[in-house]
Amino acid sequence: MTKVEYKHTEIAVKKKFGQNFLTDRNICRKIVQSAEIGKNDRILEIGPGFGALTSAILEASPKSFTAVEKDRALAAFIHKEFPSVKVIEGDFLTIDIPGLSADGPLKIMGNIPYSITSPILFKLLDNRKYIVSETLMMQHEVAQRLAAKPNTKEYGILAVQLQTFCEVSYLFKVSRKVFRPKPDVDSAVVNIIPRTSSLDENENAFRRFVRTAFSQRRKTLQNNLKKNYDLSKVTSVDLTRRAESLSIDDFSSLFREINSLAG
Repeated sequence: MTKVEYKHTEIAVKKKFGQNFLTDRNICRKIVQSAEIGKNDRILEIGPGFGALTSAILEASPKSFTAVEKDRALAAFIHKEFPSVKVIEGDFLTIDIPGLSADGPLKIMGNIPYSITSPILFKLLDNRKYIVSETLMMQHEVAQRLAAKPNTKEYGILAVQLQTFCEVSYLFKVSRKVFRPKPDVDSAVVNIIPRTSSLDENENAFRRFVRTAFSQRRKTLQNNLKKNYDLSKVTSVDLTRRAESLSIDDFSSLFREINSLAG
């Protein structure tokens, strides 16, 4: 069993929690600078671990700072090491974001576990009206998929669903060498800023539509959509194209047209 020791606290690394601890202070400061934290900001950090990023965030003196840590020993460590930080011991996927934002919207920070990156991203997407921004480190491949452009192999459901409702920016790559234990892949930091979309009221239907459009990547839109949608009067997009060739605006236009025809 791999163990990591920091300031006289030893942790047995739990693979089920996806624990890889960031150790480079310069990277932490760079992440904080990217988040543009102000003194009136309310910060929510996901999985602080041994607090490398936590320490850098505190240097920016945010108004409010909450950290969510699932590992009991690490939660106790953060509580003792950083007494000004409110520590919630628990699973981020079950926490009440609206409740935490009762006094104002949140800036989300964190080095998020590879194994639950997508569930975390979609929880944040579902709660975006309570969020100012997200500055997150994740597996490099996932970061590429989030910020992907049409006609690339990375462009798919994740890119379209997030970019429709948020501004997504790939910021910088982070070497696997700055983690303990060292993961098998590199990481990257992305910035996500929620925005108002004309599709907000039909979000669930739009997200189903996108999943259907990409259900078989090598097939045309016509073939992927025809079982679930009436395409007989569609004019906004050439349905012989593949989903990966459509821009975010193309997807929005096609969905709105199909939705209006169905109504």
